[in-house]
Amino acid sequence: MPVYRRERATPPLPTATLPRSPNEQRVRIVIVGAGAVGSYLAERLSTEGQDVVVVEDDPVVAADLQDRFDILVIRGNGASPAVLQEAEVGKADLLIAVSNSDGANVLACHTAAELGVGRTVARVEDPDMREALAGLGVDVVIDPAETAARELVALVRRSGVSELIEFADGRLVMVGASVPNTSPLVGIPLAALRTEEADWEWVVTAIVRHGRTMVARGTTVVEPGDHVLMMVRADDVDRATTLLGVSPISISRAIILGSTRLAELTVDHLLEAGFDVVGIDQDPGRCRSLAERHPRMLVLCDDPTDPETLKGLDIGAGDAVLSLTGWDEVNILGSLIAKALGASTTVARFNRISYVGLLEGVGIDAAVSTRLAAAAAILRFVRRGRIHTVATFKDTDAEAIELEVDRGSPAAGSTVVELEFPEGAIIGGVVRNGTTVVPRGDTRIDAGDVVIFFALPEAIGQVEQIFAGP
Repeated sequence: MPVYRRERATPPLPTATLPRSPNEQRVRIVIVGAGAVGSYLAERLSTEGQDVVVVEDDPVVAADLQDRFDILVIRGNGASPAVLQEAEVGKADLLIAVSNSDGANVLACHTAAELGVGRTVARVEDPDMREALAGLGVDVVIDPAETAARELVALVRRSGVSELIEFADGRLVMVGASVPNTSPLVGIPLAALRTEEADWEWVVTAIVRHGRTMVARGTTVVEPGDHVLMMVRADDVDRATTLLGVSPISISRAIILGSTRLAELTVDHLLEAGFDVVGIDQDPGRCRSLAERHPRMLVLCDDPTDPETLKGLDIGAGDAVLSLTGWDEVNILGSLIAKALGASTTVARFNRISYVGLLEGVGIDAAVSTRLAAAAAILRFVRRGRIHTVATFKDTDAEAIELEVDRGSPAAGSTVVELEFPEGAIIGGVVRNGTTVVPRGDTRIDAGDVVIFFALPEAIGQVEQIFAGP
């Protein structure tokens, strides 16, 4: 079979790290499936120096992936024992099965487990299949569409923000938004503003400006149009949105463009949350199916990008339009038309992440990506230490990581200011015995604490070593 060369759903496991020797930080990872999720993971993991092997049956996709990245690509069936042996899966720390077939993903994990892989992760969308995975070699199940659907509902509830990411079981929240020139953050060094706003706990962790990510410092000055990420306690989210300059808008109706699985899951959650929901799709069969499964929603069988279709809904400030088709171009156009017609909130689904930085703030208020949702779910099994959560972002390669401080780590017993933190990282939150703190320089870090930090790619490894044990 051609080889291209160049040169277990379960609760989170107690320790999400992979075994590595003290002197070896590279992880060997086999990815089955080079679709949107698999190719993104291959790019991200190979860029940071992991040993990546991709198995892909489509010769055109395999060749394209090999041309773009310095990785090993094997063409063949990812569930085949012969193909996985050729990929040396028995020597791999992790197998990630993210093809478009649930059955193929489960079979790949089962075969890899029989061949001695360290751990397996499978994308499985069918809930009935997820319930029957015991003993089949799947250690962790991910469902990116379900994760993205919940993110969408959170964005509708908090209209105006671009991120709303929970940590510490929801007690700490990272809030993101593009700040207008009316934001109180603009034009004042963050240290001075934090002194003025000293009666509650908040910290700006990062700013994305013209595609460049900066970890925030006390001397940092926010400019209009910056994409700002800040960490606050859950009960201070309203104060955070005010500081970001985001005006709260009450959304009563959600208009969903498309009938993809992500769209259907989002409809389920929105109806459960009490929103009025309208669905629009061109396919008569899908519209009929959507209406039968969701009798409480209005379904229109029409072109979601036709301005006349949207005009007929009398779109206004109380409406959120979620463009969730499988085509980026349709989602972009639908969002732009909805915004022009008066929708207060527009959210678009993207496969091509490069679109996000170009279009947010010019008709698209927020973006969602099942590719990023999958990456976030999987990256915690690659990172070093006792990882609880990894969050990825749409316009930066940086990550927010929630981990437990190991006993014997260099950080235990030190204050934040005493830690030799790299320039590309910042601590956003600390949890100790159920108590959450947005830290200052004199905050002490103890073994067993859960720390949330934001880091650029080049700083992640160094921060992991600070919090990990010997």
